[in-house]
Amino acid sequence: MADTSNSVLFDAPGPKGRRTIRIVNWIAGILFAVVLVLILMRLHNPPDGENQLSWELWKPAIEREAWTDFYLPGLWMTIKATVVAVVGAVVFGLVFGVGRLLPNPLVRGVSAVIVEFCRAVPVLLLMIFFWRWFAFAGLPSPSYWAVVLALVLYNGSVVAELVRSGVGNLPGGQREASLALGLTETQSLMEIEVPQAVYAMLPAAVTQLVVVLKDTALGSIIMYTDLLQESRRLGSMYFNILQTLVMAAVIYFVACWLLSRLAEWLPSRMQQRTAEPVAPIAAGDPSNVNQIAVAKELEELPFGGAPRKYHVHHRGTNASIRNWQRTRYEQGYDATQPESQVDPETGEFQESQKPEDKPEA
Repeated sequence: MADTSNSVLFDAPGPKGRRTIRIVNWIAGILFAVVLVLILMRLHNPPDGENQLSWELWKPAIEREAWTDFYLPGLWMTIKATVVAVVGAVVFGLVFGVGRLLPNPLVRGVSAVIVEFCRAVPVLLLMIFFWRWFAFAGLPSPSYWAVVLALVLYNGSVVAELVRSGVGNLPGGQREASLALGLTETQSLMEIEVPQAVYAMLPAAVTQLVVVLKDTALGSIIMYTDLLQESRRLGSMYFNILQTLVMAAVIYFVACWLLSRLAEWLPSRMQQRTAEPVAPIAAGDPSNVNQIAVAKELEELPFGGAPRKYHVHHRGTNASIRNWQRTRYEQGYDATQPESQVDPETGEFQESQKPEDKPEA
């Protein structure tokens, strides 16, 4: 049977469509190669300037001193601002995201105004405003805290919307069931709905890390010594600003690529840690997994080919096959039968109760 999982939203192309796609891809590849060659030719022989592909310009941008004195210190300042901004944005987003969901209209309205304001104002404008404010107030490291606070406000508003949308996408029956059990709307929100929303929004929140990392480059405008600012300083020293900016772009690309891989790995990891629900099975249903497990146990014929007289483990008629051998068989348990005296944790017989140790009649 053909796999139609990738053609749910659109029809799979036929032979003519695939041929057209191949032709378009070849044309796009050729055009890209031509543009790349033209760019390299212009860099090699600019109309008014020095050859930008010469080794004399690239050597200061990739040598050891450039990494130890400029790139790595700048990268550390970028990561430092990113980590602090991410932690602050998560706290900000949880507080105001939950605030927009509370039944109190005053709290909900104030939270909505704050979140919408932080989303509407550009990040660079926030940075400049806080930088001037902190500088006039005489605070230490005004550019650093201006970058962090601006990123916290903007990205925190995004996290708040993720929380609100995550709770809104949950089945409505969960809140109805919690209210039927006697919980208030606030208790249902904090104890049942928000934890599920936070768990579901983790992949999107990790993707937002890429945005935070890249937005730290805006801090170079307010003289924050991040990776971009250090690269510009190095280029000003050796008059090779193009080469140093290319190296900074490569470092940004590698860091963002690693975060993107983390965002792709996290959902699969979360699915592995999530238990799949098992539908209940009637006692007389021939597909009962416990009966299948018992039949499989008898087919194995342990202890030299002798079938067991008592089943060692059991989980009931509505049991799941998963980990069923770790629980003790309650029905038919006989202390005089070594076959039923098995350690529920290891699944092994005790040394003094192995069948081969029984005295012969």
